[in-house]
Amino acid sequence: MFLTDSNGGHIFVGGDVCVSGHDSGPVFEEQPSSLIYPEGMPEGKVTLSCQARAIPATIYRWRVNGTEIAFAEDSQYTQVAGNLVINNPQNGRDGGSYQCLAINRCGTIVSRVANLKFGYLHDFPPESRSPQTVHEGTGTFLACQPPAHYPALSYRWFINEFPNFIQPEAGRWFVSQVTGNLYLANAKANDTGNYFCFTTINMDISTKSIFSKAVHPNIRVRFPAETYALTGQTAQLECFAYGNPIPKIHWRKVGGILPPKVGASAEGPILIIPELNFDDEGMYECEVYNSEGRETHQGRISVQAQPEWLQVMSDSEVEISSELQWSCAAAGKPRPTIHWLLNNGRLRISNLALEDSGMYQCVAENKHGTIYSNAELRVQVQAPDFRLNPVRRLVPAARGGQVKMECKPRAAPKPTLFWSRGTELLTNSTRITVTPDGVLWIYNISRSDEGKYTCFAENYLGKANSTGHLSVRDATKITLAPSNADINQGENASLQCHASHDPTMDLTFTWSLNGVPLDLEEPNGHYRQTIGDLVIVNGQLSHAGTYTCTAQTVVDSAVASAKLVVRGPPGPPGGLVVTNVDDTSVELRWSHGYDNHSPIGKYVILGRSSQTHDWKRMRTGEVMLHFGNAESARVIDLRPWMDYEFQVIASNILGSGEPSMASQSVRTKQAAPTVAPSGLGGGGGNRNELIITWTPMAREYQNGDGFGYILAFRKQGMPTWTVVRVPHVESSRYVYSNESLSAYCPFEVRIKAYNKKGEGPFSQIAVVHSAEEELMVVWLTILGHSVLLFQIRYWRQHEREAAADRVRTAGLENTARVTGLRPNTLYHVTILAYNSAGTGPPSPRTTVITKKPPPSRPPGNISWKVDGSWVTVRWDHVKSMDNESTVLGYKVSDTLCHPTLRLSLKMCVCVGLTIPICMSPEYLLRFSHLSQRYHIFSYL
Repeated sequence: MFLTDSNGGHIFVGGDVCVSGHDSGPVFEEQPSSLIYPEGMPEGKVTLSCQARAIPATIYRWRVNGTEIAFAEDSQYTQVAGNLVINNPQNGRDGGSYQCLAINRCGTIVSRVANLKFGYLHDFPPESRSPQTVHEGTGTFLACQPPAHYPALSYRWFINEFPNFIQPEAGRWFVSQVTGNLYLANAKANDTGNYFCFTTINMDISTKSIFSKAVHPNIRVRFPAETYALTGQTAQLECFAYGNPIPKIHWRKVGGILPPKVGASAEGPILIIPELNFDDEGMYECEVYNSEGRETHQGRISVQAQPEWLQVMSDSEVEISSELQWSCAAAGKPRPTIHWLLNNGRLRISNLALEDSGMYQCVAENKHGTIYSNAELRVQVQAPDFRLNPVRRLVPAARGGQVKMECKPRAAPKPTLFWSRGTELLTNSTRITVTPDGVLWIYNISRSDEGKYTCFAENYLGKANSTGHLSVRDATKITLAPSNADINQGENASLQCHASHDPTMDLTFTWSLNGVPLDLEEPNGHYRQTIGDLVIVNGQLSHAGTYTCTAQTVVDSAVASAKLVVRGPPGPPGGLVVTNVDDTSVELRWSHGYDNHSPIGKYVILGRSSQTHDWKRMRTGEVMLHFGNAESARVIDLRPWMDYEFQVIASNILGSGEPSMASQSVRTKQAAPTVAPSGLGGGGGNRNELIITWTPMAREYQNGDGFGYILAFRKQGMPTWTVVRVPHVESSRYVYSNESLSAYCPFEVRIKAYNKKGEGPFSQIAVVHSAEEELMVVWLTILGHSVLLFQIRYWRQHEREAAADRVRTAGLENTARVTGLRPNTLYHVTILAYNSAGTGPPSPRTTVITKKPPPSRPPGNISWKVDGSWVTVRWDHVKSMDNESTVLGYKVSDTLCHPTLRLSLKMCVCVGLTIPICMSPEYLLRFSHLSQRYHIFSYL
């Protein structure tokens, strides 16, 4: 038989000499692959592989561009085994499509097509390129202009001399692997130099590289609007922009999510998508941005695929004169076309003859490739023969049961089959059935059915028969069946099973639960078996169900079943949802779970907030929860503006069950704060400062967003509070500065929290002192010793020196500032020196009294008179109290601090003008602008 191929040629596919059961047609083990050969390589050769297994051995032939190759002594072609060797390949002569044919007397198959192409890379033109100038901070590009080549190149650039290759520098440089061009986002002065484009071509056999002539350093790189790629390959999209600052690049998939496999390339100039699949198809966007703006560019990746078999043909042995139908199906994009070298999609041969035997091929192809499926057809002709598959010699059967006897001789064409017992021909009756395919069924068997049974087979080539003996045995019966049982979880249960059977056969017992066989050999399992009896140890809820005992011999079996009920704690409630959410309460609804044969007595609600990990029992106040029919509850005493999850647990007299699945997390509504911040205190700091501190409120007490703190403070004994807002939840201190603040002055302080819903209560009043006095200590350095550091010790009168506070300073210093002292207080001070030999003796003790605090009362009755460009300011004297320092003078400060005033009086905003006391209580000021207001302060 011959098939016509796609080129109009003929392929021999069979003959009458292929020996059935012995010979086999060719099957490829190795097929030729496409390759690229470097142009101009001296004394080279190309080998295209082709190997197939077959009985008898395969004969090989080769085609190039559809024409069979003739092997001659002076030909460049040589065949080694099945491989084709091309000596000294040359472009224009040897390039093309090659196919291998594997042939034996059972048929012929054709290999896939292998393309031989020639790779080349010519030199860059010898002409020098013109220098290129660019302004610093602007973008530019250098064109590679690669020479003629095949296949694709890879590109790199180097500067001045090889191999000083340009490296990516924070996105400033980019080399396009599409055009080879070098792009620079913004130029710097040190970028001046000679630049070389370095091109490399990679082939299966060799690699070649060349580089361009020198080029001295406003087009953006954009990927195509449509990119086509094959599944399993890697897609690369390029995007690069000029800009100063250097633009950043971000990729995204429009209407989807970038696959994780793109990795770090999602933030670079080349988006790399490896191992493409159809899920990767879609629109991709590149966004470039810096502080000056942003721009986007979009393009689509269309994923296509080479043909791939979904259904292939398989070797078939069929009877002569019968019908054969072979089907092939393939996937691919575009959709592949399928043909049999002759017709399309499905091969159907009717009234098969011997000469139809042979090798057949199904071909699927699209523009991306071609695939082949091979199968061998054997048309058989044979007289009936039972030698390989006789009737079973001894067929045991049980009384009252049924038996099946098969008749399967080898024969072609299909034989006629019939059965006999002795000389009696068996026909269909109430107890006997003979099927068209030769199966004999006998039902309700008795002792009288014992004997020899013969199957006869006949076709036009001959006759044959085969005989078997039917032996009738006693039936197997259950004599003690298992009984239903009822246990509590953790208890044991025993199920009995005894049976009678034919004594000439072995009897085995097996057990199943709800139709699934039990593994009775499992170590530390719950099941124990003694002959036919089964014991369930430490029964659990999962052990409840129907247990079936099967007593079985080789001819029949008997079964008996019993139900086991296991009572236990309830199963988890289902369908838990949260509704009617308020600021301190929510409503839960659920459905009943399994009661596990013991009525549910009550439910317990568990919950946890986003600030905790442990579940705890929640308050509900619902009496109905103590009844098993409850399906809802209102949870109370929750925190406002807090995320919660809930679970429900059912219980009965046997215990508590598993909790329900956790509800969805819900957030309670916002409310004004209900508690005041804790840890209110303060003190210390620099002179003229009042420092107030507190503990930031935990998340669970904030009750809403827009959270902050309100501070109120006043001098002890004063009627008016100063109120300030601190708007940040993480704040923990506030510093109030005022030059009139006395040292260590007591203040009453209180604090409360606020959010968008309102304010909370004030805390208890705390007393905080303003900053204490400071002391400057000066001493003479020690000559002739390597002093590493000094330590200043100071303590108040009536305190012990051992309890003294300490300040350390470096050995090169001879002054130190001591802060945090109390005003109008006597202190003792001494100094010690340290070096590598140890601690020196303390200096003689010095006594110092800190200053009294400044006057606490402001000047009164401030007035001024304007006369032309002159202003006369008047005020009342301030008399200091006994515990305050004497008034030495006053400060005058204006609220606007006009520039002319700053120049004439050399003072800055909010600093003011110091006035000696001898000039008070009147002072004359001259201004070019008279819209100021004045504040007068007494000072030390």
